[in-house]
Amino acid sequence: MNPQATAGLGLKPQHYPEALASEAAGLWVEAHPENYMCAGGPRLAWLEAIRERRPISLHGVGLSLASDEDPDPSHLAALGRLADRFQPFLVSEHLAWSQRGGVYRPDLLPFPRTRAALDRIAANVGRMQDALGRQVLIENPALYLPLEGHDFGEVDFLRELTRRTGCGLLLDVNNVYVSANNLGFSAESYIDSVPGALVGEVHLAGHAPDDGGSSLLIDTHGRPVAPAVWALYERLLRRIGPRPTLIERDDDIPGFADLMSERDRADRLMADVRSPKGQTVHA
Repeated sequence: MNPQATAGLGLKPQHYPEALASEAAGLWVEAHPENYMCAGGPRLAWLEAIRERRPISLHGVGLSLASDEDPDPSHLAALGRLADRFQPFLVSEHLAWSQRGGVYRPDLLPFPRTRAALDRIAANVGRMQDALGRQVLIENPALYLPLEGHDFGEVDFLRELTRRTGCGLLLDVNNVYVSANNLGFSAESYIDSVPGALVGEVHLAGHAPDDGGSSLLIDTHGRPVAPAVWALYERLLRRIGPRPTLIERDDDIPGFADLMSERDRADRLMADVRSPKGQTVHA
C-alpha cells in the first residue's frame, strides 16, 4: 500500500474513526512514532486498524540528530520495532537537536552549519538508517534568529548531507516561508534551489505572528496553510513534479472535514501539474 504522489494528513486521536472510515482515494496518514512506542493499548490498536486500510509514514520528533551526542540507542531500537511492525512507506526526522546529557527539551533547536556539525549529523543519520535498514528523509528547520559561524548555506548543507549518507529530503514549505521571513532571505530562491531528485516528501502547515505584534513568524501548525505557502508549494510542484504531501496540524485542531479540504487542495494542485498544461520540469 505505497501511495504515489498523493496528499495525506497527520493522524490525530480525535480523528481516528473518520480516518478509518474515509473512502478518499490516495489518502495516507502520518504518525509521530514517539506516540506509539509502547507495548500495547488503544493507540497501537487504532494504528493497526488504520494501517490495514491506509499507507502510513512515521515522522520522528525526538532523535535529536543535530546533537553532539549519538542518538539514544533505546529510542532507535523502539523506532526500529515500530517500523518493522507497521512498514511505513516513509520515515523522516528533523535537522535539529532537542536533548543533551539526558535532558530533553520540547523544541527543535538550531545549530551552526559547520563542517564539524555536518560530520556529526551525517554520522547520526547513518546510525538511524543502519538501525532501520532503510533510507530516511531529513526535514529542513524553521528558524527564528540568525546564528553566527555557518560554513554552509542551508540548501548546500542539506545537499551535502544527502550525498554523504544517501538520505533524502522532506521539504517543509512552511518552514521555508517562516525562516525566510524571520532571517530576511528569498523563500522563492530557496524553493528554486532545492534539487528535486532529493525531495521524497513535502510538508504544508500554518504559521502565526509571534505575540506582541512583532514581525516574527512562528511555525505553530495551528492555522490553515497560508496563501503565500500555497503559492510556494505550487511553484515547487511545477519545477519538480508531484511528491507525497502532508497537511500538518498540531494545535487548534479543526474537524476532519476541514483538514480534508486542505488535503484535497494539495491533491488538485498535483493533478494540475500532471496534466499537459502543468508543464512539469524535473530538476
